[in-house]
Amino acid sequence: MNRVIRLLVAPAVLCGLLLQASAIPAADRWLLVDTGKRTLSVMEGELILRSFENISIGRDGASRTRFLGGQQTPLGTYRISSLRKETRYHRFFGINYPSLQDALRAYEAGLLSSADLEAIRTAQEHGREPPISTPLGGNIGIHGLGNGSPDVHADYNWTDGCIAVTNDQADELAEWVRLGMTVIIL
Repeated sequence: MNRVIRLLVAPAVLCGLLLQASAIPAADRWLLVDTGKRTLSVMEGELILRSFENISIGRDGASRTRFLGGQQTPLGTYRISSLRKETRYHRFFGINYPSLQDALRAYEAGLLSSADLEAIRTAQEHGREPPISTPLGGNIGIHGLGNGSPDVHADYNWTDGCIAVTNDQADELAEWVRLGMTVIIL
């Protein structure tokens, strides 16, 4: 049943996210993470400049709703909010999860306090990464393997919600990624 629902909902979500992508100015580069195909593409308008295959996502797949301690990769539109070199995962390109849209959706569902909503809103307005201590969690990004196993990476989704690429892919991706760059995860 869950698979049937995903098959019915996925095209609608994809269509909505691609409509958001078409609103990005053609000259702007952005990242498209396709969790179903396990690819990460560097885009310019609708043109694929570089595509990385066999990425890994969260152990529990991807979802519009992600919570602290969950192992799902969040679906939505985000921005690169930090660039970190020499981390435990080789490189880390932080994204501004949870977005204000994620926070508003959780607040309206009664899953987030007004104080947490305001903290997320303030971080977003100042271009900072949102707090990781809210019920939505945080510290989500794109990263390499570090000293992790390339064999595990090739065969399994293994992250706690991030998008993982190999260390070589992370190095190449670093040439493209910029602060504020749009990241669409579908």
